[in-house]
Amino acid sequence: MNPQRRRVAITGMGAVSPYGEGADPLWQGLRDGIGAIGPLRHPASAQVRIKMAAQVPESFDPSCQFAENVLPLLDRTSQFALLAAREAITQAGLDFTANDLGRRTAVVIGTGVGGEGTRDEQSRRIYAEGSVRMHPLTIVRMMPNAPACQISMAYGLRGPAFGVVGACASSNHALAQAALLIRAGLADVAIAGGTEACFTLSGLRAWEAMRVLSDETCRPFSSNRRGLVLGEGAGVFVLEAMEHAQARGAVTLAELAGVGMTADAGDIAAPDPAGAAAAMAQALEDADLSAADVDYINAHGTGTRANDPSETQAIHRAFGGHARKLMVSSTKSMHGHALGASGALELIAVLGALREDTVPPTANLDEADPACDLDYVPNTARKKHVRAALSNSFAFGGLNAVLALKRA
Repeated sequence: MNPQRRRVAITGMGAVSPYGEGADPLWQGLRDGIGAIGPLRHPASAQVRIKMAAQVPESFDPSCQFAENVLPLLDRTSQFALLAAREAITQAGLDFTANDLGRRTAVVIGTGVGGEGTRDEQSRRIYAEGSVRMHPLTIVRMMPNAPACQISMAYGLRGPAFGVVGACASSNHALAQAALLIRAGLADVAIAGGTEACFTLSGLRAWEAMRVLSDETCRPFSSNRRGLVLGEGAGVFVLEAMEHAQARGAVTLAELAGVGMTADAGDIAAPDPAGAAAAMAQALEDADLSAADVDYINAHGTGTRANDPSETQAIHRAFGGHARKLMVSSTKSMHGHALGASGALELIAVLGALREDTVPPTANLDEADPACDLDYVPNTARKKHVRAALSNSFAFGGLNAVLALKRA
């Protein structure tokens, strides 16, 4: 690592997840091995084969959270992002009006599909109801950069602001871009993470067609796994130049020490262990970590037949003999697969592991698979010192994005 390079601290985190609003309920649920997967709630649930999902609780009421003149501008995707950002910024204790900090603050938010609810609703008006007019706010609600723009406007943040689209790796791509902006001196602070709200009839039908969804629950790395379970939510973080955080006496939750990003450049859907391994190796090198320095990996761990053995092979390639000493868990077994928001929800699990020396489990792992031969922390959290950790996110299109975290 270049000794002159700016280090990046995480000083705030927020979430909206199937556990409700807040990062603490999410972490506590994962730490305690409590699953948030349940029967699908959707007006058209009788029309689809999907029966299970990990959805934000039915009690979520955006009208209690946003002003009447703001709410019409917000797709559910932006609502989640704004609430998670509010929590993260409050925890960080930042005042963007002081010393013109708003001009030195970036916003980078990842999403896989953007304003899916708005797109689906307006498409139904055109194709099913025969309407010749769409809602005038359709574009500004559905555009993938809307969550980043809404956060920028809500807090007067005038640094770089944009959305990042990398399918299921979107959050990690966004967090990596935010860290690089700080390192490059283009910002002192960045609000970054991911958001997703994808439970529409057309979206559900599209996922059914891929035949990668489980018809019961999510069982990563278990031989009886039957696929992924869709989820939704948002995770947003305050990233800050370490010297900036230290100068104002901020509490650092962890250091975002390194990032790795690669592309398989092969199949659009089938993962290539070489690409994932290269991203992990890149993240280690970027963080100035050796393989032996890492104790925990929060795996991509989707529970599909293809991903789990491929990711296992990738970890063996990247870590060599140390792979068998690693604790590896997939928290998607509990919070589901929130697509572009997954990496952000999983980063909260990694921060919890680093702060409490407790590795969250892989739930529903009850049958060993010879092709998945690592320590996946099955079913019960493990109390053990965690010095450094990786968070893996991989995506259709052969995209790989890995974050390396160190204790504060």
